[in-house]
Amino acid sequence: MPSSGHRLRDVEHHPLLTENDTYDSASSSSSEADVADRVWFIRDGCGMICAVVTWLLVVYADFVVTFVMLLPSEDFWYSVVNGVVFNCLAVLALSSHLRTMLTDPGAVPKGNATKEYMASLQLKPGEVIYKCPKCCCVKPERAHHCSICKRCIRKMDHHCPWVNNCVGEKNQRFFVLFTMYVALASVHALVLCGLQFVACVRGQWTECSDFSPPVTVILLIFLCLEGLLFFTFTAVMFGTQIHSICNDETEIERLKSEKPTWERRLRWEGMKSVFGGPPSLLWMNPFVGFRFRRLQTRPRKGGPEFSV
Repeated sequence: MPSSGHRLRDVEHHPLLTENDTYDSASSSSSEADVADRVWFIRDGCGMICAVVTWLLVVYADFVVTFVMLLPSEDFWYSVVNGVVFNCLAVLALSSHLRTMLTDPGAVPKGNATKEYMASLQLKPGEVIYKCPKCCCVKPERAHHCSICKRCIRKMDHHCPWVNNCVGEKNQRFFVLFTMYVALASVHALVLCGLQFVACVRGQWTECSDFSPPVTVILLIFLCLEGLLFFTFTAVMFGTQIHSICNDETEIERLKSEKPTWERRLRWEGMKSVFGGPPSLLWMNPFVGFRFRRLQTRPRKGGPEFSV
């Protein structure tokens, strides 16, 4: 665009906006002012099924731990302490899951690649900017387009179907907490399963559970398998996320071996930028910044979308 004094690079050569993809700066300003009152939600069938399955598996684990192992126990304090610890971990894990799923990961506004918007950026002559040909937006540095969310996401790490959302600049903290609490709950469940098996064998499967011995064995075996799978998956994801945050590098950038054009943060600076503020117990709290919001829907090309 020689008239504007800068160049617009695109993967495909076509007009900035099609007839159907219009961008109204006034409506955009009002929508951005109202963003805090809306909830982000991706209407993806596979992602919604995975999210429901995740919740069902956590509820199943809580059922087995509470009603199969702890309530029948004769040790009152053993049941109370372990019940409180496990249920707290389960609540924190599901809360982190919800925050990850319902938080805007850092989506770039659609259709903002207009002459008026680029003029407002006050770019230097010859400066190159990039436009995403799929959502027709000016693509910020380190942003990537997600084919499932159908948006460009700032510092997109990956799209996780288990949380039905992308993991990006604004919700990575909650995803890290989700993996951490699920891993801790899985370890706790595995330890309780081991103790329960020992108690049942010593007691010859009498009065160790309110269920029959075959049912108890099946429930415990399924819980052990679930705990092992969940722990393996979430522990690996947790370690990967912490490594990415400390190196100030997303998973996409690592897989593509992209050379950093940005100034990398130091390890603790990266952690503070993701979790907010200096190290404190608030880092472990998925409820920080939470407030009730309203869920709104708006039409978009390709189907309805719950979004900011």
